[in-house]
Amino acid sequence: MGQNNKGNFHSKKNDKYKGRTSNFESRPANKKQDDRNAKVNGGVFTYSKPLTVGELSSAINVPVPQIIKYFFMQGKMVTINQMLEDEMIGELCLEFGYDFKKEKIVDAEHFEDLEIEDDESLLEERPPVVTVMGHVDHGKTSIIDAIRNSNVAAHEAGGISQAIGAYQKDFQGKKITIIDTPGHAAFTAMRARGASVTDICVLVVAADDGVMPQTIEAIDHAKAANCDLIVAINKMDAPGANPRRAMEQLMQHNVISEEYGGDVMMVPCSAKTGEGINDLLEAISIKAEMAELKANPNRYAIGTVLEANLDKGEGPKATLLVQNGTLTNSDYVVVGEIYGKVRRMTNDHGMVVKSAGPSVPVAVTGLSAVPSAGDRFMAFPTEKEAKAIAEARALEKLQKERAGTAAMSLADLNNLVNAGKVKDINVVVKADTDGSAEALKASLEKMSNDQVRIKVIAANAGAISDSDVLLASASNAIIYGFNIRPDARVRAKAAEEGVEIRLHRIIYELIDEMTAAIKGMYQAELVESITGQVEVRHLYKISKIGTVAGSYVTSGVIKAGSKIRLIRDGVVIYEGELGSLQRFKDAAKEVKQGYECGVTVAGYNDLKEGDIIEGYEMIEKE
Repeated sequence: MGQNNKGNFHSKKNDKYKGRTSNFESRPANKKQDDRNAKVNGGVFTYSKPLTVGELSSAINVPVPQIIKYFFMQGKMVTINQMLEDEMIGELCLEFGYDFKKEKIVDAEHFEDLEIEDDESLLEERPPVVTVMGHVDHGKTSIIDAIRNSNVAAHEAGGISQAIGAYQKDFQGKKITIIDTPGHAAFTAMRARGASVTDICVLVVAADDGVMPQTIEAIDHAKAANCDLIVAINKMDAPGANPRRAMEQLMQHNVISEEYGGDVMMVPCSAKTGEGINDLLEAISIKAEMAELKANPNRYAIGTVLEANLDKGEGPKATLLVQNGTLTNSDYVVVGEIYGKVRRMTNDHGMVVKSAGPSVPVAVTGLSAVPSAGDRFMAFPTEKEAKAIAEARALEKLQKERAGTAAMSLADLNNLVNAGKVKDINVVVKADTDGSAEALKASLEKMSNDQVRIKVIAANAGAISDSDVLLASASNAIIYGFNIRPDARVRAKAAEEGVEIRLHRIIYELIDEMTAAIKGMYQAELVESITGQVEVRHLYKISKIGTVAGSYVTSGVIKAGSKIRLIRDGVVIYEGELGSLQRFKDAAKEVKQGYECGVTVAGYNDLKEGDIIEGYEMIEKE
């Protein structure tokens, strides 16, 4: 990949970006580095693909008989053409006085996997990227507005025009990039697509309300994203404000403030009065300084799409966050499976800019189609190269879609264990009570062994939500539900994301199932098939019959005599059989979605309006 003089600049400020470094050195972006497969440099042996005994012998200049003899003395029989495992290569290198390193070769078609290692002398400090998360009513938007309004200088009396969903705040002579996301669901949806854009998460907790279910979800998402956490205890001006209580509640979820001996900075503030907003920005600056965030602006840009839409006047438009390198107008970029030339770039004030460095968000036009939020992008010097890479990525995506989802299921896990290809198993646990959730978490994590580690990334009480599905999708996790049932909407979301939901009512059956999977013995014999769900709308007491529920079939079909579960607020409160099923005055064999019906539950009369009756059957599956 040759250097490209990025011309047509009228500002000397951009001259230093004319000879930017390629992200793939000087080799063609779609050619593997076979010529650099194995070499010794400074006493370090580096290689990139499996080696035979003969190839290793040539690379480290040790005769083949010596290598064969060494392994023979270790009780291992090898031949000159035998492929060696990484452990064997490392063992032999150490024996003959070499350090060793296996390089990960990434083709340009897979630039998401690229790990750029720059010389320290080329790195410059970059602004931190901050995402604000929290419960919907706790003032997330107000906090963002308070920071934004404090950014209005005296000469900007009219306020700031927010042209894109991300902006930069000047604080103490340095910039902070803040991403305005709709919530942690969108944040996690981006992470599910391979995006890792956030350095610091600000968790907003209301001082008068404390920890709420969505607060716990936000904590789980922030931890799963492995980013620094700062807690903004908002609404300090509210009459019932009690920051101590909020801190103590957060401790129960392993978010411990510095005041209590933990490592999480907690800042009392009020978006309404402006109290503590500067303290919050100070905390962000301190975290950023401790993290020593740096990037190399003198290379072609690589980053992530924050949002995208089809503009009536400008065509496909995307907000891009540059994470490394510098993006200039007239660059050719590949985004997801599409490509284009950057025609126009605007910053968060709507002003046209000619370049954007690390941690800078810009809105760009010139793409051939609208990309998806969370898609990765990379800049290339020529249209020919960008087009070829985009076409290769599109073809690969099509092949993957035809092959089906890559999401983890228990059967997949079983196969991977048998093949020795799995090390960590991520699990999301949802249960009817906190006690059950914690007990299951402890039981599952105790099952970890030397080969396989079970990591429970979230364990909470309550019904399975869309957020749980997104978290599982982003983390390639299995959801285990104990004594709860997901509704039809959540099931549909799980199917769309390729997330497996395993449901149990007996704890030892759940443990036995996971144990069998870890040992590679899992066999799916009988599987549950949900036929449909009905919602109870009205109740009628009829003598000699009991309680009849006037109901509406919300999904699937409900069948006479089928096995059912009675679900109230997401929790199973009764299991049994359907007593009777009627359409108007006539008995019915089944009633389909969109129709009303009357039902009774055999041996159970304590029905309430809003209850969900779920019909299911057990079917054999190989």
